[in-house]
Amino acid sequence: MPKKYVSNSTESSRMFNNRVLESLSKVHYSVPLFIFVPVIFYFSWKALGVLSWYEFVLTVLGGLFIWTFTEYFMHRFVFHFNPRGKFMERIHFIFHGVHHDYPNDAKRLVMPPSVSIPLSAAFYFLFTLFMGEYQVAAFFSGFMTGYLFYDMSHYALHHAHFKSAFWKRLKKHHMQHHYSDASKGYGVSSDIWDRIFGSNEKRPANTGSS
Repeated sequence: MPKKYVSNSTESSRMFNNRVLESLSKVHYSVPLFIFVPVIFYFSWKALGVLSWYEFVLTVLGGLFIWTFTEYFMHRFVFHFNPRGKFMERIHFIFHGVHHDYPNDAKRLVMPPSVSIPLSAAFYFLFTLFMGEYQVAAFFSGFMTGYLFYDMSHYALHHAHFKSAFWKRLKKHHMQHHYSDASKGYGVSSDIWDRIFGSNEKRPANTGSS
């Protein structure tokens, strides 16, 4: 998505005339925690009742790893698809364009439950096609932990001030995606897949930290 317009406003433009739809498009950053932390605990408890501890840990780590690729893939190929026609431009704006136009809107940063709940359910049932019940429980716990880390990281990268070199580097990586080149830097909670697929922002040899 080419960089066309970026507002410094902390509130984005209205997306829907319908008040219910408009309210569903906004969410406080803490909402995903209240929804998905209990989900993660439940599936972890379910898996630990059957799996050995090392099988549980390895499967959770597998889910976490697959999340990192899912995050990259969805951001690059789903959120940044090339819209054709007014209708698809509207769909693109609703799903991701509004965030690029108004990156400082705190209520349009984390994924709203109207999207995250059905999407997480779809991923869960997809995983059941490849794994047994208790392996899926552990894998899904890791996957959703990765998702929560992504959502909380995304909010923090836009609204927190970091002292840690790691978080400063990650924030710089994401801000370059917003303000320099939106066709680079698709990883949010990690830049590992940008490094692997060569979609990192090309940086000058000497760049100051920000």
